[in-house]
Amino acid sequence: MSEIIKPKRKIIKSSSVMNEYMTDYFLDLDESARTGKKKVAWCTSVGPAELLHSLGFAVHYPENHGAMLGASRMATDLIPIATKEGYSPDICSYLTSDIGSYISGNTPLTRAFGIKQIPKPDVLIFDTNQCRDVQDWMEWYARRLNVPIFGIYAAKYPDVISDTHIKHLAVQTEELIEPLEKISGNKFDIDKLREILKLSRECTELWGQVLDTAKAIPSPLTFFDGTIQMGPAVVLRGTQRAVDYYQLLLNELNQRIADGVGAIENEKYRLYWDGMPIWGRLRANSELFSNLNASVIASTYCNSWIFSSFDEKDPFYSMAKAYLEIFIVRSEESKVKYIENMIERFKIDGVLYHDSKTCPANSNCRYGMNKRIEKTTGIPSLVINGDLNDMRCVSDEQMKTNVEAFIEQLEENK
Repeated sequence: MSEIIKPKRKIIKSSSVMNEYMTDYFLDLDESARTGKKKVAWCTSVGPAELLHSLGFAVHYPENHGAMLGASRMATDLIPIATKEGYSPDICSYLTSDIGSYISGNTPLTRAFGIKQIPKPDVLIFDTNQCRDVQDWMEWYARRLNVPIFGIYAAKYPDVISDTHIKHLAVQTEELIEPLEKISGNKFDIDKLREILKLSRECTELWGQVLDTAKAIPSPLTFFDGTIQMGPAVVLRGTQRAVDYYQLLLNELNQRIADGVGAIENEKYRLYWDGMPIWGRLRANSELFSNLNASVIASTYCNSWIFSSFDEKDPFYSMAKAYLEIFIVRSEESKVKYIENMIERFKIDGVLYHDSKTCPANSNCRYGMNKRIEKTTGIPSLVINGDLNDMRCVSDEQMKTNVEAFIEQLEENK
């Protein structure tokens, strides 16, 4: 019987530079927390990080740490610790695994960077444009660590983002200046904010161009690559390093396109991923699809860090607009139009909807959206039951069986 030869995983060469930049970021954050070189702010990942950077804060993103807990497969053992604190196992597993990590003193930062503990904050900032869980998450730390906390409250599920919506958020953001000046010890400088906002826009627009390379056939990039490559857009936006990195990555991917090189060998099926990644199964799922000649080339998730509306001429208004435009906070009708457009742009053969057990805000197949989009586009879909961090909710065998059957369905449609 001949041996089955698995396709080789294509390595993105630029990743070595990204790893260097990310290491420097975490080590600087740790040094700031230990020595007081900078005040440390914790900020939700789609919150006003640019304002915090302009005031000299080192910024930590709890969701980024949550993703690291998932990818390192530490989360499942840590979630029960938060459950003992009274948190339901059905709420955001980023939240529960992160709180479990803090209580136990176990963090992937130790193995990756030699950092003994999560850098402690001087202030906590959240924006409810993602979900209510981020508020409860930050409030736990505010009580536990006795540090000040400030929130921005966004409109929920707008179809059209109005001027009223934007101004409401802009005013809340601007009102943070005075208390943050006192905590940071630095005076707010509008020109500094403008400079950082310009770099953030350049970074995230380049990130958008990186993701758009997947329109090529074969695609030089997969969704699984994107979940790793998005790191600088999350934690380094507002810096020249993030801009430089995405230009480097874009050049590499464009060279792949010129050479006709795909992210997987023998790309036959082009798939779209909606919802959260299954962090503890990134490599396994990448190999599952590539072995079936299926390339998961685009996603809702990775596109959430493209902020083209940033405008340094009107910083607070444009920040508010950009942070209100993200997919997760929009109306059902807006989401349908968005996914239909992505199916057309990327020449998608099938859509994968991840129904994440603990993330209802980013599971878009619970109210029939998947069937409505199938009807309007004729593109078949598959619902994958799992979770972003809690691997007790994931069945590898069930997923393998369902994905193989879905690919057979796509083959029949060819």
